[in-house]
Amino acid sequence: MTGKRKTPIVPTYKGKPVQALMSVEKGEEIAGTWTTPVVPEIGFYKLLAKRRTDGVCEWVHFVQRANGSKDNVYRGTVENKDRLADVVSAINNSLRTAYGPLVQLHLAEAEIAFVDGVPTGTPPDRIQ
Repeated sequence: MTGKRKTPIVPTYKGKPVQALMSVEKGEEIAGTWTTPVVPEIGFYKLLAKRRTDGVCEWVHFVQRANGSKDNVYRGTVENKDRLADVVSAINNSLRTAYGPLVQLHLAEAEIAFVDGVPTGTPPDRIQ
């Protein structure tokens, strides 16, 4: 045996596979996480961002359904962490148009799962 794993480890939460939309590599850091209140029959809108080692921030915006699935995934980059406010503002403008002033992104705790599947952070069913 060479010590190399033949099958990838799939992160799980409550025994179900977790679909990771962003990974944070060595030297990178979480730049911010935002979520909306629950939108009935839709789910949560979420925005996750990380700061790469070169200072550029990558972000991913998506809808997380009640069953945990993720839809309508959009990705992008901004020059630095300060520019993430522009991304939050643009998304909030769209949400306000679609749902009114009560559905806006707000800072949230990060949902983090290690590669070995051990979850940390706030579980999806506890975010209000």
